[in-house]
Amino acid sequence: MQQDNETAPRTRRFLFLQGPITPFFQELGGRLRELGHVVHRINLCLGDRLFWRGPGAVNFTDRPAAWPGFVARFLDENGITDIVLLGEQRFYHREAIAAAKARGIEVVATDFGYLRPDWIVFEHDGLGRDSRFPRDPAAILKLAETLPPPDLGIRHRDSFRNQAAMDVLYHLSCLVPGPFRHYRSHQIYHPVQVYAGTLLRIVTRSRANRQADAIIDRLKREGHPLFLMAMQMETDFSVRAYSHYDDLDSAIEEVTRSFAAHAPPEARLLVKVHPLDPAVKNWRRRVTRIAERAGMSERVHYLGGGNLGGIAESVQGVITINSTVGLRAIVDRLPTHALGEAIYKIPGLCHDGPLDTFWTEGRPPDAELREAFLRGVIHCLQIRGVYYARPGLDVAVREAVHRLHHGLVNRPVIGGPDLPA
Repeated sequence: MQQDNETAPRTRRFLFLQGPITPFFQELGGRLRELGHVVHRINLCLGDRLFWRGPGAVNFTDRPAAWPGFVARFLDENGITDIVLLGEQRFYHREAIAAAKARGIEVVATDFGYLRPDWIVFEHDGLGRDSRFPRDPAAILKLAETLPPPDLGIRHRDSFRNQAAMDVLYHLSCLVPGPFRHYRSHQIYHPVQVYAGTLLRIVTRSRANRQADAIIDRLKREGHPLFLMAMQMETDFSVRAYSHYDDLDSAIEEVTRSFAAHAPPEARLLVKVHPLDPAVKNWRRRVTRIAERAGMSERVHYLGGGNLGGIAESVQGVITINSTVGLRAIVDRLPTHALGEAIYKIPGLCHDGPLDTFWTEGRPPDAELREAFLRGVIHCLQIRGVYYARPGLDVAVREAVHRLHHGLVNRPVIGGPDLPA
């Protein structure tokens, strides 16, 4: 990955598969079509149809077993040069990516940014383990030599209200019987179950935040060194595909047992739930039982809420599977340990030893490597913008069009949000 000048645009033939539940893909496809590219779309469920109103769409309504042959033929018959998608580990996307790689077709994956809140990932192949971003510290330092410092200021705000409304519309529409009755969702839990749990979390959020603040204030007054385990969404593919854990219980158990055996006796472990966890599992009860089994009832504390920024200022280290919280901890110069296959799991950024040694040997990230990593990720793998609110959505579409039109995915792009097509 090296810095290049813009390549001369050439006509490409794009295939859009499932994307973020937002107008982002529809508007991106429309702009590419205006620039002379050919744009196709395959809808896999009714929700996909609702969020793609433009031309060039076909519906796949057969059983999942027929999908590999269908998508392979589609790529060949339409001369596809690029696939754009979100969630490279979904069943339909894995099969499409395998067919694309066999044909030399480029795959571009998008998702919420490695850095938040107003960045979007836009890179070849996939995120985490599948990212093409270098893992060698020397290669990262070389990549960043000519890149300017990253702008970490927040320019755009997203809308949780819009996100929630679109998400409900999409997933509930997929439950309607019809031509897509054979569709296999990548979700673990039923949407109604998820929405009920999420609503409960929202209703009780203020109380959970107060409880978390009280726990941290007490532990700080008592002078305890604090470590944070940042939980993730158990349904997230970063857990399901990019770690060896079958569930979050296993990860919490491993961290708690290591903490019990190797952390300083005066230290305390904070286990914080993800803010959008759907509450399908009672994590307070599960964390309490895990702590009891490890003999750590007085040293392990569950946080059902709390401000992550404030919590990070109070801890001596952060443990996560591969959450973006880990990268935020690195930005904040905190010792960090990644249990999974995170893009930032690089010697010099993360703890390079086993978990058991992290409690006493964890060190802050190397300053030079930290700066180089941030420059590389921001300028090569991310675009500025958000999915659910304007003007941030407009900015994201413009920057994505710019990269696709000029063949600049994974290449450093230096400039503001008003890049020309």
